[in-house]
Amino acid sequence: MKNQTTLIFHHERLKDFLRIGIVSLGCVRNTVDSETILGGALRKGHILTDYAQADAVIVNTCGFIEAAKEESINVIHQLVLLKKKGQVKFIIVSGCLAQRYAEELRKGFPEVDAFVGVLSLRKDSRQAEVSLTPYFFAYLKICESCFNQCSFCAIPHIKGKFASRSVESILDDVRRLDARGVKELNIVGQDVTAYGMDIYREKRLGALLKKISSVVHGIEWIRLLYTYPAHITDELLEVIAGETNICPYIDMPLQHISDKILTRMNRNMTRLQTERLIAKIRRKIPGVSLRTTFIIGFPGETDKEFKELLTFIQEYPLERVGAFTYSREEGTRAYRMGNGVSARVKEARLSQLMTVQASMAESLQEKMIGRTLKVLVEEPEGNGCVGRSQYDAPDVDGCVHITDGDKLKPGQFAQVRIMGAAGYDLTGVRL
Repeated sequence: MKNQTTLIFHHERLKDFLRIGIVSLGCVRNTVDSETILGGALRKGHILTDYAQADAVIVNTCGFIEAAKEESINVIHQLVLLKKKGQVKFIIVSGCLAQRYAEELRKGFPEVDAFVGVLSLRKDSRQAEVSLTPYFFAYLKICESCFNQCSFCAIPHIKGKFASRSVESILDDVRRLDARGVKELNIVGQDVTAYGMDIYREKRLGALLKKISSVVHGIEWIRLLYTYPAHITDELLEVIAGETNICPYIDMPLQHISDKILTRMNRNMTRLQTERLIAKIRRKIPGVSLRTTFIIGFPGETDKEFKELLTFIQEYPLERVGAFTYSREEGTRAYRMGNGVSARVKEARLSQLMTVQASMAESLQEKMIGRTLKVLVEEPEGNGCVGRSQYDAPDVDGCVHITDGDKLKPGQFAQVRIMGAAGYDLTGVRL
């Protein structure tokens, strides 16, 4: 189980129990939701503990793709076994899987005491004053759900209508996190580039970023996660380029590059538009690091479309690339397209793409040797320590190993001369 931490869930059957734990699964947006649940529990005076010592355990599930659903089901099963042994008294299942498959889960897990869906986000929502991350970095959710209707994605079906928080509520949270000592602020949402389209009737991410940048004092890195290519504006790029505390880092899921597949995915982008966008980003933000993800084996993807994707990542090298095989999800338009590509072929293509990308990444990383990077220290490592540069987001990207950083503390910044590269990781020494 991952992201195990403590929390209390307010439920009438649990009102007499004080020891509650949580298992938070899935993406960092789920982490923020778990923090919200935790904040509500603390306000009610409950005691927090590890799930192994808890009377009641919350599982905040993910139900986005098949692998995430399987992980959530396995965790619930483990907790049911603990309950049968008398080690857990109550089990609460919350989040995306519970929202999407409540009836099926009730039948499959009669031992679970309650199923609770996803949390709603309102204009005046505030983020909880608790953290499931190390004190020096935080995630800040500015919007929920998605405007886009990608044919493969169940998020709008699970989360409902797109919703943005007001600028005022976000800035209140930013000031609080800044005062708490956070050094790195990661701004998240299913599509942060659509921020403001519901309540302000226009894209306001650039303006919001500029305001966040202007009010912080201790926060030195502001990072954007989950931007939608079709919604990236010139204004946004200019703000990122112009503000020194905004990381030159853009997480921009492309999903594919073939026009045929992009059309079937309903991505509202073409290959030519994607190429022009990448060129514009690199021109406006010198030294930018681009992260993307691709879906392998979408219905209709033949060897031709896959080879086009392979050629693309060689012609347009991207600093960070992730990929996963297509998962056929009920309630999506792509579900009616069938699987199309066999599991064996999907896995073979995924392996081939990641092998090619590893070679591209190695070449890009070797260019960092000799440079001096600002590194945020995360934890000790042998006689040194390990941290991240502004080009690396928490949990998903590489790291920087500082071989002589034994006196550095987590949360400190250090200037590091890069001496070596291996995969997505770098090695260096303090200056």
